[in-house]
Amino acid sequence: MEWLTHILVPVAAVAGGMAAGGMMIAVLGAPLLLTLPPQRYVALHQLLVTRFDPFMPACLLTALAANLVLAVTVSADAARVLYAVAVLLLAGTVLVSLTRNVPINKWLKTLDPESLPPDFDRLLHRRVRWRDWNLVRASFTLVALGVDAVAIGVLL
Repeated sequence: MEWLTHILVPVAAVAGGMAAGGMMIAVLGAPLLLTLPPQRYVALHQLLVTRFDPFMPACLLTALAANLVLAVTVSADAARVLYAVAVLLLAGTVLVSLTRNVPINKWLKTLDPESLPPDFDRLLHRRVRWRDWNLVRASFTLVALGVDAVAIGVLL
């Protein structure tokens, strides 16, 4: 099974790094999004979501699967525990994404930026909620990447 470890360690690290990078783009861009007028916010959010999907879910699920297999197959006990921790963190990212961010994304996708509901300005809290939950999932993903890095150190 050592050959599998040699394949999955870089897969987990690269996929996790790409997922963490995508999350950081969203974290760093969120303050700008919160300042935009409603029409521009909806249009930009719709544009960004179509660029991040399906890229982000593919990276995240690849990292999750690679870490899961590593948690079961690596020979070093410490690395096995670290990969299991990464699995839990990445599963947390998936859970937050599916239950918090994706529903808001789907709702925003249904809107016409040129014909927003009259009460849209009152719905600023959805922008803030999306940003706050994105910080949670980005934190999970970044910590999982750090845990993977430590696991690589253990395996060396």
